[in-house]
Amino acid sequence: MKKLKLWPRSLRLQMILMMLGTIILVQVGSLSVGNYLRERYMEDVVVNYLTTTIRTLRAAVAQIPAENRASFIEEASQKKWRLWSRQLPKDTRFSQPLRRNAAPPLHHEKMADYPTGDLRNNLRDIINHLNRELNDGTRVGLSRGEEPRMYISLLPQLNEFDNTVIREWLVIPLDRIEPPNMQAIMMAWLSINLLLIAMAAGFAWHITRPLTRLSRAADQLAQGRPERVTPAGPTETRLLGERFNAMLDALEESKLVQQTLLAGLPHDLKSPLARMWLRLEMTDDQALKEGMRNDVQDMQRMIDQFIGYVRGSDPGTYTFSKLELNTWIDERVSSWEGAGSPVFLKSMPKHKIYIQADGLALGRLLDNLISNALKHGQPPVEVQVRTDKKKVVLSVCDHGEGIPLERRTEALRAFSRLDSARTKTGSVGLGLALADTIAKAHHGSLELGSGESGGLCVDITLPLAEN
Repeated sequence: MKKLKLWPRSLRLQMILMMLGTIILVQVGSLSVGNYLRERYMEDVVVNYLTTTIRTLRAAVAQIPAENRASFIEEASQKKWRLWSRQLPKDTRFSQPLRRNAAPPLHHEKMADYPTGDLRNNLRDIINHLNRELNDGTRVGLSRGEEPRMYISLLPQLNEFDNTVIREWLVIPLDRIEPPNMQAIMMAWLSINLLLIAMAAGFAWHITRPLTRLSRAADQLAQGRPERVTPAGPTETRLLGERFNAMLDALEESKLVQQTLLAGLPHDLKSPLARMWLRLEMTDDQALKEGMRNDVQDMQRMIDQFIGYVRGSDPGTYTFSKLELNTWIDERVSSWEGAGSPVFLKSMPKHKIYIQADGLALGRLLDNLISNALKHGQPPVEVQVRTDKKKVVLSVCDHGEGIPLERRTEALRAFSRLDSARTKTGSVGLGLALADTIAKAHHGSLELGSGESGGLCVDITLPLAEN
């Protein structure tokens, strides 16, 4: 059982995941630093300022006559704050006891849980911190009722009438302080992250698009249909596209030189060969005549192979049309059988099979494979046709020794002759190369295998024509 690989193999997906991971790490780091500063530094600064402010306010109020303090607080706060000289309501909650100079308890009294979005939820830690700092009798508390308030105690006074202690409280309403809209903040944060992810995906697409095109062009080149690419993207991918196009130009030039050489050489040899045939017929030595006739026939076969290879390796000369393969195959095999060759059609689907093909080129392909099987293998030669989804497979098998697996790639190269598996009968090693070229020109493929008898089996896979 294969292990599941979670990491994608696509360069584009890898780049997106790496940039997304970087964004997440930066966000987490920023939030961690911000949270640390808020909890450790900003809270300390706020508490120190508030502590100083409360002490200053308490000292200032102490210098004002008692009967004027309430009006002073209202006037100074624009009627937003009030001064109470009575007992606090029961809904007030402190985090420490009210005793002056009391040591902070080991476990602070837990404040009430407030509704979601209530500002008091965010003030609880600051209130606890203030009460620890103001350890001189001054206390800060929060209400627990529906109306949010904060209470700050001032210096206690002695009541001259009943000798009781009067504690004055500064009452600060909190309902006018609006907490930050966390939903809007989260939506903005999410929008920014989505924008960054979209930018990362666009950047990865911009980087990998030229590579994808280059990979597709390389596949086309491997199938015998070279296609130029448009250099795009960063400097490196642009240079890679330019080098690929330069390689295609070099291959095209080499191919033209090869075709010119192969086309010109047989033509130049025809005249000397014709003169040799004439002189051969004029000689009286039968033994010499028979030997020379065999040599000239080998030379003629070589020339025919050159000409056939030149014609078949130029897809520009092909004329494609819809071809009914059943009748066509039956006629080609029957012509070999009528000539006395041990070739027969082993299997053929009953339904009609149609392909887009050049009849002459495809006939040259089939004749080449049958001829190779008769010359280099052992009879009988079997021709089979089968369909596989949207493709048709044409097989030509002999009963010879076949070609070893490690040498099959070499057998498809032009001018390659496998002496260990083939006899020298005037072949220049262009038969399989020509068949492979014609198959690729038909958007198909050629594959060498082994038949049931151990001989060579050549499979030609071609796409079916669309209805």
